[in-house]
Amino acid sequence: MKIVIGLLIIALGAFAQSSCYVPINKIKRWSWESYWLIQGLFAWILFPLLGALLAVPSGESLLVLYASRPGDSLMTVLFGVLWGVGGLTFGLSMRYLGVALGQSIALGTCSGLGAILGPVLTGHSHDLSSSVVIGVVVTLVGIAIIGIAGGMKAAALPDEEKKKAVKDFNFGKGIVVALLCGLMSACFNIGLSFGAGLYWEQTPELFKSLPATLLVTLGGFLTNAVYCLVQNRRNGTFSDYKDPALWKTNILFCALAGLLWYCQFFGLSLGKGFLTEAPVLVTFSWCILMALNVTFSNVWGIILKEWKGVSSKTIAVLVAGILVLVFSTFLPELI
Repeated sequence: MKIVIGLLIIALGAFAQSSCYVPINKIKRWSWESYWLIQGLFAWILFPLLGALLAVPSGESLLVLYASRPGDSLMTVLFGVLWGVGGLTFGLSMRYLGVALGQSIALGTCSGLGAILGPVLTGHSHDLSSSVVIGVVVTLVGIAIIGIAGGMKAAALPDEEKKKAVKDFNFGKGIVVALLCGLMSACFNIGLSFGAGLYWEQTPELFKSLPATLLVTLGGFLTNAVYCLVQNRRNGTFSDYKDPALWKTNILFCALAGLLWYCQFFGLSLGKGFLTEAPVLVTFSWCILMALNVTFSNVWGIILKEWKGVSSKTIAVLVAGILVLVFSTFLPELI
């Protein structure tokens, strides 16, 4: 029963993450760099800090914890900085491919590389049992099937139909950006692997990875903040922050988007706390989260009519890919 609860919590977090672009679409008259920076304050600083504080026992301090293991803390932040590059290209992948296909390719690459490279680079490759590797492969197969559906969509729809669903649709450019995004985004799980020891013995199992999560998101925020401020200056969009009439609603939607985004890693930490009796699933949990992110992003893609007008064969391929992803989340425990 604990395993089922753990998987459900991870699934809820994935659903929240896949929904975070809905409130972003409600933001009015702010440039991309402006709303991306403000929602980043909530997604990568405020909510991760609040989450990390849940892991702090009475009389202890996060700063003291990080200072006690400076090497691990530094590497965790460093991979967070690299992950931040993936965060910047993540938006572009959806700009060129749409929510469904963009997240599928980017998160698929992120899923496989993150699950494998995290244990390998931290010297814990023994955690990669055959069942975990098979689960990763099946996850990638599911994502590849969704990619095929995206290719079928690109080949079949006339340009004007593609533009209706995704204004700047460009399959070739989108694939390149999504693969780069996936590679750099995998650094999030690598950072978590380096920060795996950043907790106190008194910390509840549910919250143990939250201090490391804060360091990774802090590194990512630094990358994104520098880029956004440079774009503000280059595009003359600092004026976005000066219109008080927009602050109330835009801040609200940025905060909601940030909260939904952070829920995936808060849910991952809580979910892993329920999976301790199944160490294979703990190792595979990153892949589970990414697979469910892809699944729910495609559900949103259908709701947002990004697949409108494609053939029933294309929809069948898409659904097959989603079913493979759902199956992959349980596979390691079945082997």
